[in-house]
Amino acid sequence: MSRLALSILVFSSISTALAQADPSVSTALADKRFKYPDGIPYQVDTDIGDRGPQQGYNKCNSTTEGPTSMCQTAMVNSIDDFCLWAPAKPNSIIADTEGEEVAWCTKPGRGTRIIPPNALTGVQFMRTPDYLQVVGYIDQTLINLEKDDSGGELDPHGADLRGNPLGGIVFSNGFPSNGGNNNTYQQVIEWHNFMGGGAFCIKACDPAGADAANFCQHVYDRIGCEYNAPNNAQDNVFESCQGDDQDFPGIYTQGGQVMTYKQPPESLGDIESMPYQPRVPASSNCQTYSSNDLYTAAATGTASGSGATPAPGGDGGNNPKSGAAVTRTGAGSSPSHTSNAAHRYIPRGASIASVVGAMALLV
Repeated sequence: MSRLALSILVFSSISTALAQADPSVSTALADKRFKYPDGIPYQVDTDIGDRGPQQGYNKCNSTTEGPTSMCQTAMVNSIDDFCLWAPAKPNSIIADTEGEEVAWCTKPGRGTRIIPPNALTGVQFMRTPDYLQVVGYIDQTLINLEKDDSGGELDPHGADLRGNPLGGIVFSNGFPSNGGNNNTYQQVIEWHNFMGGGAFCIKACDPAGADAANFCQHVYDRIGCEYNAPNNAQDNVFESCQGDDQDFPGIYTQGGQVMTYKQPPESLGDIESMPYQPRVPASSNCQTYSSNDLYTAAATGTASGSGATPAPGGDGGNNPKSGAAVTRTGAGSSPSHTSNAAHRYIPRGASIASVVGAMALLV
């Protein structure tokens, strides 16, 4: 199967519908700091504001875990231990619920909802010097997204600074700066998560890195995974790799000159073309897993850790300091890709003009 980049060429920003920061917000979500797990309050967002109160809670444990959990504390650690933001109610669309999403996780023990077995149909986990990235394919109906919803973007900012979802926070024990201490979790200050169209990408940037805000930009919410999280994810393939850092989203080189892409405002209409194709970073030490080994045991609550047995050779990206000299064939090439409009992933070959009408649904 050919490799695919999960892309959004025309992406409508929901958050920009808010004209300015809500004056009732006391502290921006991205400025709040918490220690996991004991330093997390019941809710991290105590403001009411124009969008109302936080819908879920952040103090999550065994009593909150299950299909009705409203936990809004997520994790991004490894290929078998990560969470995605998705709706609490069935047949929802991101455009209507971005402020209310809850954490859906691959592993029990977080107090969240659990991503059901067979929901994830392909996953690529990438550990780089500055961030952790998970990109993949999913039967989104199993995590309450309407089948045809091409979704949207979630991040800890938003025009009112309360984040999407409101009060949504992320932690990780997988960064190089954590020194391999899996019992210590760092709060992820900068992250972004694109959901919809049967696909997803989530990137968690190392808070110890000097460029966390640049790698996890939140201003390019109209151009999606291909430009924010360049990847070589494949459906029906589950792999964990080490990788090089990507270029900062929106930064590219043309004719030997470093350029910065400026995303046009929605008032100018659809983004019908892009001035550059993003560079897919090189990867190495990729380990392939079985979906059943990774997620079925976790979803039934029987796995205390990863039950996966990787193929021989390399460490699957679990040791960011190990050799990364050999790049997997094709890992640095430009993949074939799909185009997308207005939070909707459109199959390759579909005309961008044919989906102009979709924009109206989100305005």
